[in-house]
Amino acid sequence: MSVTLNRVRRGFYADSVALMRISRAVSALPGIEAASLMIGTPSNRDLLSGSGLLDAEGAKAQADDLVIAVRAADRAAADAALAEADKLLAGGQAKAAHGGVTAVRGFGSALAALPDANLALISVPGEFAAAEARRALELGLHVMMFSDNVSVEDEVALKRLAVSKGLLLMGPDCGTALIGGAPVAFANVVPRGDVGLISASGTGLQEVSCLLARAGRGISHGIGVGGRDLSEQVGGLMTLAAFDALEADPATRHIVIISKPPAKGVADRIAARVARSAKPVTLCLLGAGGMTLTSAAEQVMGRPLHEGSLPKAGKRKGWLRGLYSGGTLCNEAQIVLLAAGLEVQSNVPVPGAAETARLDIGAHSLIDLGDDEYTRGRPHPMIDPELRNELLAQTLADPAVAVVLLDVVIGYGAHADPAGLIAQVVESAAPDRPVVVASITGTDADPQGYARQAARLAACGVLVAASNAQAAALAARVVA
Repeated sequence: MSVTLNRVRRGFYADSVALMRISRAVSALPGIEAASLMIGTPSNRDLLSGSGLLDAEGAKAQADDLVIAVRAADRAAADAALAEADKLLAGGQAKAAHGGVTAVRGFGSALAALPDANLALISVPGEFAAAEARRALELGLHVMMFSDNVSVEDEVALKRLAVSKGLLLMGPDCGTALIGGAPVAFANVVPRGDVGLISASGTGLQEVSCLLARAGRGISHGIGVGGRDLSEQVGGLMTLAAFDALEADPATRHIVIISKPPAKGVADRIAARVARSAKPVTLCLLGAGGMTLTSAAEQVMGRPLHEGSLPKAGKRKGWLRGLYSGGTLCNEAQIVLLAAGLEVQSNVPVPGAAETARLDIGAHSLIDLGDDEYTRGRPHPMIDPELRNELLAQTLADPAVAVVLLDVVIGYGAHADPAGLIAQVVESAAPDRPVVVASITGTDADPQGYARQAARLAACGVLVAASNAQAAALAARVVA
């Protein structure tokens, strides 16, 4: 009979990405059926309970505690897993200390250690994020809010405060930024240059910055504004503030705005501001006028990026399946596929995604596996592609499928070898498997290496396109 065991570390905080990595390592131990490390907020305790990972001790955890939860075949395996989790947590702290990172216990000691800092990265549970962001703004710091689950009312109030102080409030749920050449959170290694990016999408910012970098153009700054910034409620407050900052920046000569089409009133305000700009502007509102992330990069470069580079593939009868880790890349693919005449369902529910996921839908379909629905209690697929690889194996075994479309996002924060994991699944499939088409968002300077990832995919027969939009166009050509 399985044993569920929790250990609560009182008043202990660790970065969510680090917790996800440790959760994965502990889950792989002998005798472990499931494991998770989570801050003890009510919503996280509900997730642990729903997964059968919460015991009486964990149920009493507070929102500033860390819950280490395991379900094991027996007590000995559970005890060993908890001990390994403690060891990994301690190792992470020691590594940070020996790596020259100053360990601090709070905001005050952090500012004392870095008195010249002007940017605060907020990555705490959503219940506390707004208060911490307000504190940083009041102290005169720009803020990047990696945290999600922040109310729209708090977002509006914080952004109004930031504007009143001449500061930037990036987010909430802002996963990517490039500030003065420094990649922050999920970002890529790109050269400094003269293009300034403003993006409501993390993967949108990554794709455009990488396309430009591989074409020889550099980035001055990449400012994420959060997915709700261009909504009617928020009104584009930070997009407009970021635009003002980039227009005043002498290092920025071309400005790009990346977003889904905003509410009409907000679109009018953005258009009016763009019309007054002294600098050239590329407005990438995905789908509007056929705009894609690739076409935005091409407008900046003033030339096509991938002319004549589309891989060759024969026709196949059957369905198209897109398994995506980036939400905006998934949206871009749908735009391209619809333009090619394919009726495509997007964000199709995956029955039993927390257990055994299946995609037996009688239609062309795309799914964003980075959506909150699929990341509750598990790492984002850019960090840990386990769920996507399970779906990929099932999809490659489905005789009704003609082509599978994938995005591979590399860079800081992403899995160390996503292409290698995909290749293992593809190599295990039957010889008559569906055609697999992929694109890679990244650069050769990234830790995983763009060229190395592309070569690994090509070696197992995956067709590697030069951009996400090109991959979608190629997949559309394959479907008979």
